Amino acid sequence: MSIRVAGLSKSFGAQKALDGVSFSIEKGEVVGFLGPNGAGKSTLMKILTTYYQADAGTAEVGGYDVEKDPGAVQRCLGYLPEHNPLYLDLYVREYLAFCASVYKVPRERIAAVLEQTGLGTEAGKQIGKLSKGYRQRVGLAAALLHDPEVLILDEPTTGLDPNQLIEIRKLIREIGRNKTILLSTHIMKEVEAVCDRVLIINKGKLVADATLEALRKDEKQVIEVEFDYRVEETLLRGLPHVEDIRNTGGFVYELSFSTPRDMRPAVFDFAHDHSLKTLQLSRKTQTLETLFTELTGDRPVAHPKE
Repeated sequence: MSIRVAGLSKSFGAQKALDGVSFSIEKGEVVGFLGPNGAGKSTLMKILTTYYQADAGTAEVGGYDVEKDPGAVQRCLGYLPEHNPLYLDLYVREYLAFCASVYKVPRERIAAVLEQTGLGTEAGKQIGKLSKGYRQRVGLAAALLHDPEVLILDEPTTGLDPNQLIEIRKLIREIGRNKTILLSTHIMKEVEAVCDRVLIINKGKLVADATLEALRKDEKQVIEVEFDYRVEETLLRGLPHVEDIRNTGGFVYELSFSTPRDMRPAVFDFAHDHSLKTLQLSRKTQTLETLFTELTGDRPVAHPKE
């Protein structure tokens, strides 16, 4: 078992950040960790990385208790925080040499992680002159230097452009072949692209734990349509196979259907029969996003077009 959390609780004064959270992650899994701001994600990750101590419950990383044996946990764990702390005046190879000395690992590991993270051609460049995508690669390289069993990545693609997003996701997938990864993100596309499983936390409690495969089996079809006038929900309920109707603002509606058949023609015919114009009409699958919204009452961050 790479990560085991049992009954974990943590409070800051009157605010309960974590409330009896329990889950486990097997070796080799890539798990998405989702939750709205203030849900408890950062607190849990800081406990796993030995930065915070829990008020109650236990947590283990690589078989080591985070409270009883923090040094062993740190040796088997690699961490990339949301705000990647880098020495911008140093050169890439120079920075990794410094990190290697901290971890007390052979300098030969530097060449290995430079190749693994695609930084070979950037090794002689100053970190402050690198793009955001390459800086994230430097952070990943530093986290991988001591060849940890477990990686915790906190919002690793924040602020990246679409091309950089694709590159970092590919890199995370490659790393995940041999390591356990807990990936915190607000971006649904991120989880769908790189993860095997998802954990959702809300108000300090774990509210969902499911594999992406299981979620896809329960996938619902969602049609987004914008009419030129507001439509009464009772009329929309007359559409065949409709399960849920959400007015997302103005004259825009999200319609969930319980059939794999493309329902866009039915929605178009509905508009025609009721003398409405369709200003936009698109089909999408939002299983993970819909689940997140239902469980947390929050909208996840939209991802850039790719």
